[in-house]
Amino acid sequence: MDVFEAIRTLLSVRSYQDKPVPEESIRRILEAGRLTGSAKNAQPWQFVVVQERQTLQRLGELVRSGAHVAHAPLAIAVAIEKTPFAVSDASRAIQSMLLAAWADGLGGNWVGFAPMSEVGALLNIPESLEVLALLPIGYPAQAVGQGKKQRKPLSEVAHHERFGEPFE
Repeated sequence: MDVFEAIRTLLSVRSYQDKPVPEESIRRILEAGRLTGSAKNAQPWQFVVVQERQTLQRLGELVRSGAHVAHAPLAIAVAIEKTPFAVSDASRAIQSMLLAAWADGLGGNWVGFAPMSEVGALLNIPESLEVLALLPIGYPAQAVGQGKKQRKPLSEVAHHERFGEPFE
């Protein structure tokens, strides 16, 4: 899939088929995260792949915004070092991973931005790291309308040279 097409069509998916994610796709998703640029090349992230059904169900219980994690065939926990640029660097890696999954016909979304210390404890993530997000990933349960997004027009969010000057 063309990169811009993946960006244009990427949607959040919260319901999944009961079908395992191929090892090749998992590796490609992880590589997309690993290869993402980071400030000073610090690479302040660690990725924990979760496929065990009981653990996925427990993760779905722990994260209030992510009950659907329990029904995904796979989740990737993204843990970060407690450094100044780690959130922005890992956010870039997360977007890369979601785009890589989408290009393989898989859907996912970002679950997190809540206290995730219990997730870290469940997955044996050291306290020196902070869990930033969970990425449930799987084949979408329903057909998704690729590209049908409700976004502000470019004229409302892009400016030329100075704020308030229309980008035409």
